Amino acid sequence: MKHKAGFVNIVGNPNVGKSTLMNQLVGERISIATFKAQTTRHRIMGIVNTDDMQIVFSDTPGVLKPNYKLQESMLAFSESALTDADVLLYVTDVVENPEKNMDFLEKVQKMKIPVLLLINKIDSLTSTASPQGEESSQSKLVEIVEKWHSLLPNAEILPISAKNKFGTDMLLKRIQELLPESPAFFDKDQLTDKPARFFVSEIIREKILLYYDKEIPYSVEVVVERFKEDDKKIHINAVIYVERDSQKGIIIGHQGVALKKVASEARKALEKFFDKHIYLEIYVKVDKDWRSSQKELDNFGYNPE
Repeated sequence: MKHKAGFVNIVGNPNVGKSTLMNQLVGERISIATFKAQTTRHRIMGIVNTDDMQIVFSDTPGVLKPNYKLQESMLAFSESALTDADVLLYVTDVVENPEKNMDFLEKVQKMKIPVLLLINKIDSLTSTASPQGEESSQSKLVEIVEKWHSLLPNAEILPISAKNKFGTDMLLKRIQELLPESPAFFDKDQLTDKPARFFVSEIIREKILLYYDKEIPYSVEVVVERFKEDDKKIHINAVIYVERDSQKGIIIGHQGVALKKVASEARKALEKFFDKHIYLEIYVKVDKDWRSSQKELDNFGYNPE
């Protein structure tokens, strides 16, 4: 049997469920998936291997109009996913305006590779419908499909619910059919292209996204300064960088309570992720306006090349 392998890149606007879909397809929790928009900042690979196949999935930041250099870098990650895909997954949902971010959509329209347009969260159509409203939810879905078909006439359209795993098996089967014949690009035991330190910083950042409001989570970057592992435990020192002294105070909280909560929840998640005892120390430092400094963004790894 011939071996198939290829790059399957996931793109779309913020908060449509790209990271949830990625985690379902890969079968591991690789991308942060929270209810907040702009959660993913990097392009993150998750690799699915069988004896005769390797699918290299990429999750990307949500497409947006950049307001500062960090968002410019996030958009560059998304646009880079259009250049090296064998199959493109364009994710939308049942409430999004199909004509949002038409500049990006026009680039997708011109692509010559297979594009699978995924209408996510279709469970929300049926969950809000009364027994008599089932027909109206179906007609709503038909309306959404027709609109997208007019915008991306060459795309295959698949309704899914990533959260409920509805349609994901069918999607995986279709991806397998579309993959080109090729040897594997990565070792067959490799799950991702990111190092362990990356997932430490992402898990800590996820807890910040969950526990702080407003601008705070978007002003934060997490850097792992020490990662020392042995057979039974991992010692980790991490720094949370913020842009303002006032933000530092909010992250730490009264008598350090807020930071202790983040550290405690992050440690539990890290122990589950690595299946080892975790000793975690977190510090908070101010790096003024880091989101607008190209030098700092390069230091933090926001260079799509």
